Amino acid sequence: MRKLYLGYISSFQGLSREVWWLSLITLINRAGTMVIPFLSLYLTQKLHFTLSDVGWIMSSFGLGSVVGSWLGGKFTDKIGYYRVMALSLVLSAFCFIGLQFLQSFWGICFGIFVVMLAADMFRPAVFVALSAYSKPQNKTRSVTLIRLAINLGFSAGPAIGGLIITKLSYNGLFWVDGITCLLAGVLLLNVLNPKKARVLDAAKNDSPESVYSDIPYWVFFVAMVLFGFIFLQYFSTIPIFYKELFRLTESEIGILLGLNGLLIFVFEMPLVKYFEEKFLTPLSSVLIGFLLTIISFMVLNMTSWIGILIIGMALMSFGEMLVFPFSNAFALNRAKRGNQGEYLALYSIAFSVSHIFGHNSGLQLIDALGFEFTWYVMIFLGVLGSLLVVYLRKTITRTVEEKNAIVGQ
Repeated sequence: MRKLYLGYISSFQGLSREVWWLSLITLINRAGTMVIPFLSLYLTQKLHFTLSDVGWIMSSFGLGSVVGSWLGGKFTDKIGYYRVMALSLVLSAFCFIGLQFLQSFWGICFGIFVVMLAADMFRPAVFVALSAYSKPQNKTRSVTLIRLAINLGFSAGPAIGGLIITKLSYNGLFWVDGITCLLAGVLLLNVLNPKKARVLDAAKNDSPESVYSDIPYWVFFVAMVLFGFIFLQYFSTIPIFYKELFRLTESEIGILLGLNGLLIFVFEMPLVKYFEEKFLTPLSSVLIGFLLTIISFMVLNMTSWIGILIIGMALMSFGEMLVFPFSNAFALNRAKRGNQGEYLALYSIAFSVSHIFGHNSGLQLIDALGFEFTWYVMIFLGVLGSLLVVYLRKTITRTVEEKNAIVGQ
């Protein structure tokens, strides 16, 4: 037991002070994002929209995320990650609070678009900050620490959010989201002074390549879109699956979603360290994560036993633990070829594109063909994404071998 404890603690050692501050800021911010996993329920149960309507609203969510990520990358390269993060957090605070006052279909579409535009400018900026503040050998663990903060907040958020809905109303969630974004912005302005920061890896490139001409990175982009497509079902269609087929309450759904964050908090950092020590390439780890996520959907169609929901959530959680940190590490390393903001914006946009099509398609499929058929579609998309990762891994390995052969001559 002591050996396990010491191994867990050692997985956090060697990370810079700035990375820890970024993690705390992210934790405060994400602790309030309890609106997101309940958004589909809020729209169907309180505002009485149809599943088809909710699907189109969630596409606005994804479109705002795409535009926000793109702008965040552009602004990061122009004015720096610090200003972009601060701007994103403060704007998000007021946008979340204002969202609760919108009631019409088009009003909510516009409101969701603006909220996500403001919120997702943060993503490429924080990745560039991580790249600057992390030693090259610590980048995957630095990303993992940020994700740990996200999931620690996200594990508490849905559980608390479910209680707030049960005891009070949905409106309180918007206030909490707004206030926590504002608190995160205030903390950023007070503790992460860019003039005093120790930049450990500036990764400057005097002749940067355009991300748009990097073909292997586009293959990676499509694979991440597909993973995001199936992963996001756990936060839009699957809560409805829990509600309609298994009759779970909002509080029980919140606890089940919170299990995802709890598992990640306990296991992700040691798991990432273990995979790094096995000297697997980032793409090999991503592939394993893909396979675990595919299996998580397979088990949902195997039985009506309620315990399968926990097994499915656990499988998806472990798949997520491998895909996100190692795909992020691949993107950070690849970004050294060009403008970092541009590269990391495209990485963020992959998941934003998933938001545009994933929620909507999942809801439309369920509405037309039911849950079982929808989960089979997700399995197919997961297999397709896995094949792209295999192809990308072989392509990059071949390119590296050819370069080494030229150098050897």
